Amino acid sequence: MMFMDRWRPLAQDGLLAAVMAILLSVIVFYTPHAGALDFAAVLAGSLALVAWRRAPLVSLLVSTACMLVVTAHIQPGLPAAFPVMVSVFAAVGAGHRLAGALASLVFLGTDLVTHLPGVDGPVKDLQNTALLIGWFVAAGVAATVTRHRQAYLEEAEQRAAEAERTREEAALRRAGEERLRIARELHDSLTHSISIIKVQAGVAVHLARRRGEDVPPALLAIQEASGDAMRELRATLEVLRDPGGSDCETPASGLDRLDDLVERARSTGLPATVTISGTRRELPAEVDRAAYRIVQEALTNVSRHAGGAAATVRIDYAHEELVVQVDDGGTADPDAPPIPGTGLLGMRERVAALGGRLRAEPRPEGGFTVRAELPLGEPS
Repeated sequence: MMFMDRWRPLAQDGLLAAVMAILLSVIVFYTPHAGALDFAAVLAGSLALVAWRRAPLVSLLVSTACMLVVTAHIQPGLPAAFPVMVSVFAAVGAGHRLAGALASLVFLGTDLVTHLPGVDGPVKDLQNTALLIGWFVAAGVAATVTRHRQAYLEEAEQRAAEAERTREEAALRRAGEERLRIARELHDSLTHSISIIKVQAGVAVHLARRRGEDVPPALLAIQEASGDAMRELRATLEVLRDPGGSDCETPASGLDRLDDLVERARSTGLPATVTISGTRRELPAEVDRAAYRIVQEALTNVSRHAGGAAATVRIDYAHEELVVQVDDGGTADPDAPPIPGTGLLGMRERVAALGGRLRAEPRPEGGFTVRAELPLGEPS
């Protein structure tokens, strides 16, 4: 397609030159006293039109010189001016107004001088010359209008591109301002509350140990969970404030923290087991983070909705995908599936962004299952 678009103008110019050459050759053939030099000049002047788009000055020079020879020798009439007019149009359209005007004056002057002593008298000759002057003026005006129209279209395209770029910059600026606003809101609303929870839990743990009492596992879980929440909140705020930054002092949670996540769930009274199959290896950052978040959300849902049922976490390192599955033995009924909340929607969005598949539904034998299949290649 691109090849055809590139060669189509050349084919059109070649067709124009061929038609012009045939037309003028027929006229010269029936003109008395025409010789080989006249045929050669007609062919050269016509074929020069092949270059009228790419080299308008060359086309103007060759066609004008050749048609001057034909006009001065055999006086073929008005058709001899056709190649010159096309070249004048091309030259003026390309911005070479002076060259086009000079070529027009030279050709018209030569035509007038050669026709003044004509047999039919000077009146008819002057009429033909006046007609040629009108044609050449029309060619120059048409070329000027075409040039101005092309300049207007280019300027309009530039304005449209500039407007598009400005809209993109404005959208990026608004997105950046919105990220900063969200970061401030998260910092002001969550950081203070989580810090108080962490401090209060730490004080309670310290007092219990000072009095020689056993620290409740739930209190330790609160202290650890609040610390993890503060760490992840700081990482999220850094991403919101600097989305283009590639380095982050606080690494995002991944499956390397799976044991801590499951242990914290156990400390809240949730029986949980972990099974890992396949060859454990380094995962893409997005997949690693999504797998951790899926297990985290699934265990949270088990604690909230499964009524103390046990949870089983399975991680399968397959060849082309990572399979994450969390099952519980709760009371979920296949005939009454739960209404998806924000947690399940978030899981689906994470999996969809990676081009994977998610199944979150009650099990036929009872309980609930969450199974995510995450491809290890590039996201689709």
